[in-house]
Amino acid sequence: MVSYGTGLKGELLTGPQRRLRTLAAALALLLVGLSSGVGSARAAPAPKPRDHVYLLRGAFNVFSLGLDDIADQLRLQGINVTIHNYLVWSTLADEATADYKSGRVQTIVLVGHSSGATAVTSMAAVLGERGVPVKLAIGLDPTSPMTASGHVDRYVNYYIAHGYGFAVERGPQFSGVLQNIDVEKMPDIGHFNIEKNHELQQKVIKEIRAATLGSHATQTPTPHGVAGTAFER
Repeated sequence: MVSYGTGLKGELLTGPQRRLRTLAAALALLLVGLSSGVGSARAAPAPKPRDHVYLLRGAFNVFSLGLDDIADQLRLQGINVTIHNYLVWSTLADEATADYKSGRVQTIVLVGHSSGATAVTSMAAVLGERGVPVKLAIGLDPTSPMTASGHVDRYVNYYIAHGYGFAVERGPQFSGVLQNIDVEKMPDIGHFNIEKNHELQQKVIKEIRAATLGSHATQTPTPHGVAGTAFER
């Protein structure tokens, strides 16, 4: 008579026993894989700092819908952008300060239309007081006379000279590039559609892309057919 011993190695396993042993082995392999995955996740590098483009609407959130088109095109190009009403600019300044000082954001861009363009100047000034630089600021027909201040590398203000908009003055503490561009002679343009103008939208997007890539366009952003209206203050 053949003896199979008393240990598992010497036993003649039945069908159910073989299936149980196979299941136990598979479970052990799964646990090893999960443990390895957890270890890899913990060792993954932290995400790199991002850019943040803030788009600020004017009054009532209904007169600046062209900013939505700009945002959609920027997002398709992988640029981080959010849209807000101008009334919350102070809260956005707090957010931008925290993100920059924590390292989550390294490049800040501000763009606004109408009252939102006015808020851009105020937000840049507050960020400058906190030591937070703004890579690019763009105004689209600000409705109040403003003075640029803060640590802004480049400020481009498109405005309609004999309409609702104002040029932006250079403050004594402003050391960046400031350009006021009168677009009054562009056809069919006004305060309530300046941000919807396709040509200006493309210029704004080009400026933002250049800023988030770490450089800016070398061409003076003068609209087609408007010669000699770009000037620095």
